[in-house]
Amino acid sequence: MMDHARDLASVREATDRLLTAAAELDNAAVTEPSRLPGWTRGHILAHLARNADALVNVLEGRPMYVSGEARDAAIERDAPRPLQAQLADIRDSAGRFQDAASVTGDWSRTVELRNGVTDSASRLPFRRWIEVELHHVDLGIGYELEDLPAEFVQREIKFLADRFRDHPGVPALLIKQDDGRMIPTGAVEGVTAEQPDSGYRPPHLDLTVSGSRADLLGWLAGRRDGSALRVEGGALPSLPPL
Repeated sequence: MMDHARDLASVREATDRLLTAAAELDNAAVTEPSRLPGWTRGHILAHLARNADALVNVLEGRPMYVSGEARDAAIERDAPRPLQAQLADIRDSAGRFQDAASVTGDWSRTVELRNGVTDSASRLPFRRWIEVELHHVDLGIGYELEDLPAEFVQREIKFLADRFRDHPGVPALLIKQDDGRMIPTGAVEGVTAEQPDSGYRPPHLDLTVSGSRADLLGWLAGRRDGSALRVEGGALPSLPPL
């Protein structure tokens, strides 16, 4: 079960870490390329601010974005701003998100995100936590996947594995973490349990991908190519974009 209050506290901490780190940049660094193809650091900072406002919309029962085109245009508009404007916008929009979350009533209700995706309202704080942590890494300013909080990494691996479950473009496979915990994903209909490594393999799950949590998360989230992972039973599959 999601603990939205605890996740909101984690979002605040992650946002503070990002703002403190980004404050060491200068205006020129904001215009430099980030680790995301086609995006500068300014694009990432602008996206983080607009995403917070978009989640306020969701919490308050409005569409997340007016349209995909409007979302993209807002990011392009805000990306070239100087550093202090970027940081102030992230800080203010993060405050608006926390304020909206503090008055939300039924956290069990279903809400609609982009592209018709639905989820429980209780998961929105975790989704915001994902945005802040991964995009902090994407800035390329010294914060790496290995620096992410352990709880976040574990939960995000499970979140992404669930996202790829039954995806027609992902073969059935087991994700094996360095602590031996295994999570099935891909075309694994009928296999539901996350389990410790007991040696058991469901008959149609011959492919196992194992490695450090940081490398597994990087591969699942499209931040690493998976070359550091160990693969048994076949080749490492290409994952569809998130």
